[in-house]
Amino acid sequence: MTSPLHPIHRPCSLILLALACAGAALAATATAAPAKATNKARAAAHAKAAKAAKPKAAPAKVDYAGEQVNFRAWQAVADFETEMAAKHGFDADALKVLMAQVNYIDAAVQLVKPAPPGKPKNWQAYRERFVEPVRIEAGVAFWNQNAAALARAEQQYGVPAEVIVGIIGVETVYGRNTGRFRVMDVLTTLAFAYPETPNRAARMAFFRGELENTLLLARASAIDPLSLIGSFAGAVGLPQFMPGSIRAYGVDFDGDGQIDLRNSATDAIGSVANFLVQHGWQAGHSGPLAYPATVSPGRAWESFIGQGLAAKFSGAELAAAGALSDAALPADRLFGLIDLQNGAEATEYYLATDNFFAITQYNRSYFYAMSVVELGRAVRIARSVQG
Repeated sequence: MTSPLHPIHRPCSLILLALACAGAALAATATAAPAKATNKARAAAHAKAAKAAKPKAAPAKVDYAGEQVNFRAWQAVADFETEMAAKHGFDADALKVLMAQVNYIDAAVQLVKPAPPGKPKNWQAYRERFVEPVRIEAGVAFWNQNAAALARAEQQYGVPAEVIVGIIGVETVYGRNTGRFRVMDVLTTLAFAYPETPNRAARMAFFRGELENTLLLARASAIDPLSLIGSFAGAVGLPQFMPGSIRAYGVDFDGDGQIDLRNSATDAIGSVANFLVQHGWQAGHSGPLAYPATVSPGRAWESFIGQGLAAKFSGAELAAAGALSDAALPADRLFGLIDLQNGAEATEYYLATDNFFAITQYNRSYFYAMSVVELGRAVRIARSVQG
């Protein structure tokens, strides 16, 4: 799979050349700064190690039948093209040629629709999908192959290796499942044909922004935008970053002058750590990310549920409301009370820290964040047992 920030080693297409001509002088992206001259030797060593430890990802391929739709006949798409030419200096004729090749993907529309109502949430069932033998074994191998990069990320960013390993494992099984959709297809579909939902306007605006970022990313990287393959929502690479996140948070952690989230495990590791720090990770906070809690029959604690994805309350406030942990809570920290529902079984409660909530900025779900925590822990334990 070609990296979103890694040049294709073949002649560029006519479309790509035309798209790039107006902005070639500004093509370098700020997040892909080359290694300093004084660090060339270290950067070369990192790049060499990264190439030796690349994950064995399945080759990406498009295996769906898109519907040929004349997106160019849609006024909103024409307006988008005009804006890209005026705002970013793209060649208008080249954009017309490009957009004429984009397909409508009904599968993306169906996959972003809300789940049908009535099905109870079940944390334990969700957990079983991610904290399971295949991911744990693959996680041990990934950690062993990338131990130096993980240790360096932990030292530089303060994010434990097991958290980074947990995220990449949950997202793509360490590069095995990175997506099968052309990013241009799904982002165009969702930007201009999002299904009827209460938040439709906001979601269309989001995907329109990501379509803009895809074109900017491709131009800065000198790659054909139609070559980018990702998830049904347009996420790319081992850590499944959206194009905007690649531009904002991607890191050239192997020092080879390119940000390559598809083929460089080292870049993926550094980028995940950087994303978390930029979204509230507190490097100086050690200890559990979430403390198991019990709740009292009085139910005063219920007002602390659903108070957003942030730690806002002291341990004393939560204890006074009847949400208690047997562990000794750090006195200088804030917490949030989270509930992990288990269908007909008892709900599990935790006092979550700032760092737990930083993971929810990657995916806005308590279930997701806790699965990252538990998969990372399981991989760490399995790796220590194997010696």
